[in-house]
Amino acid sequence: MKLYNSRTLKLEEFKPINEGIVNMYVCGPTVYDHAHIGNVRPIIVFDTLRRVIEANGLEVKMVSNFTDVDDKIIDRANKLGISEKEITEKYINAYNKIRKSLNTINLDSSPKVTENMDKIIDFIEDLESKGYAYEVDGDVYFRVSKINTYGEISHQNISDLKVGARIEENSKKESPLDFALWKKTDMGIRWDSKFSNGRPGWHTECVVMIHDNFDGIIDIHGGGMDLKFPHHENEVAQSEALYNNHLANFWVHNAMINIDGEKMSKSLGNVKVAKDIIDSLGANNCRWLINSVHYRKELNFSEETIEASKKELEKVTSALNKSYIKLSLNSFNNLNEYDNDLYESFLSQMNDDLNTANAYMVIFDSVKKLNQELRNKDIDLNLTAKITRSIEMMLEIIGIKLSRITLDESDKELYKNWNKAKMNKDYEQADKYRNELLKRGKL
Repeated sequence: MKLYNSRTLKLEEFKPINEGIVNMYVCGPTVYDHAHIGNVRPIIVFDTLRRVIEANGLEVKMVSNFTDVDDKIIDRANKLGISEKEITEKYINAYNKIRKSLNTINLDSSPKVTENMDKIIDFIEDLESKGYAYEVDGDVYFRVSKINTYGEISHQNISDLKVGARIEENSKKESPLDFALWKKTDMGIRWDSKFSNGRPGWHTECVVMIHDNFDGIIDIHGGGMDLKFPHHENEVAQSEALYNNHLANFWVHNAMINIDGEKMSKSLGNVKVAKDIIDSLGANNCRWLINSVHYRKELNFSEETIEASKKELEKVTSALNKSYIKLSLNSFNNLNEYDNDLYESFLSQMNDDLNTANAYMVIFDSVKKLNQELRNKDIDLNLTAKITRSIEMMLEIIGIKLSRITLDESDKELYKNWNKAKMNKDYEQADKYRNELLKRGKL
């Protein structure tokens, strides 16, 4: 299996640190509002990556956090006159419903920042004691100058970063690149520390939760492309300082989602709420569409791409349904075996840095073979079943959840009568049988 490593800018062979198990962490949402469709892409991309890794016979421990303390959360709580916890619990529940509705594998852990505050404070104190952090008037900042590798994730030049940082220069800081580890405040939710009464900076939280859940360098750290700088860059800096490692062997980033060719933003008024999209398209269409474009390429959400995606998936599911019916009419119930060549061809494409475009072509070729066999008068039921099972296994890795059509004796009698009516050109009666089969969901 090969994965593109954002840190090295290379496609590299993926090997887990510890044999047989892969540790993966994906940055989760800041829970102050409903998730938008852009938040759904990493959910689907990294759930698919997990499925591919598991298809290769490895166990995956996957963790994704909730940032439940943030200025945006505090602002929302103040505006509504309710507590931050009421805000965060509402949107954590909403986010979990979205994950579940998208047929994702359950996470091994979903840590919250507020539940790790003692560890975060201890971590910041350790950074200060080792000279990597300094306190000014109750605020604590990280000394970027002490990290020689700073910029290795975002691949930006330190000098260029300093020029850009001057726009937001803070006179308290030793350098404009230094970032906040702890913020003194008298507003909103806050905690006592030896520095001040305040709350942590965003970039420290994930480092602490990764170390707490995995206790050491992990295999894969994932997230959206927008997190490479400053968030992931600052995570690595802190890990280099305290643990002398770059936190993860592989840094994997998914690209953004555009709406009708434009960047999704509140200012343009084109933000699409995830739950509305999923309710409209269904989980299967949503997963198929998002996986149809390579995860490192921008994905355009439009009426055209949505309709094209629907037609593609319908082509696949229609062939499967015809196969289920044909096999059931012939009382062929063995769907345990699969065509190894077809499946391995699909998996080899997914193993190539999740090359979903080529993997989809394998699915379409398999569907073509299935349809050819279904049209064959001397149908080979065993081959039909193997191709069917192979396509099912491919879809399972994409995260598509289907229900097999099975026919009972009453259904089979309806089919017999329907075919007889068509043969006798009794189309009125044939339509009645057909409508009944449709009503039963057996067609």
